[in-house]
Amino acid sequence: MEYLPIVLNIKDRKFLVVGGGNIAFEKINRLTKFTHNITIVSPDIKNELYDLIQKYNLEYIKSEYAYGMLDNFDIVIVAADNLELQKSIYHEAKSKGKFCNSVDMAEYSDFIFSSIIKKGNFLLSFSTSGTSPALAKYLRKFFEEIIPDEIEKFLEEMETLRNQLPKGKERQELMDKLAKEFVEKYFKNNKEGKK
Repeated sequence: MEYLPIVLNIKDRKFLVVGGGNIAFEKINRLTKFTHNITIVSPDIKNELYDLIQKYNLEYIKSEYAYGMLDNFDIVIVAADNLELQKSIYHEAKSKGKFCNSVDMAEYSDFIFSSIIKKGNFLLSFSTSGTSPALAKYLRKFFEEIIPDEIEKFLEEMETLRNQLPKGKERQELMDKLAKEFVEKYFKNNKEGKK
């Protein structure tokens, strides 16, 4: 299966997560870094997930999933142990033009979750197209230690500059120069260590 790495604008998109266990908690915890427009459907939820619901004011429907519950949502994540339910929700989502991720079944998913580093507007994603999520996780941990926390402040400054300066060659050259200086300042030692 081929996956296209994209950064999707999810402003005003509604997420439905079916399930309340460990995997649902992991997916919801990751989603809250990007949106709080999340509804959870599950007859039971783990305590940590309840804490997330309270912290981010997420909606929780204490119920088994029933056909049609996904109608008012754009993206559906099925994190329930029931494989038949995963298949059923995927087919329903497809028939209604919704994106669906079934956490245990790549063949019933329109997308997969990559391992990510997010620092402000900086986002770095690692994926093995589902073949080894463990490798993606360890690569993320490695790079997380290398990427400086200062990148968040630098990007805020770049955004301010970008909005203040008129479009054109001079702005482009200045932005390029500043980005190059930032990378050289924080990554020079790594580069020299590889020589």
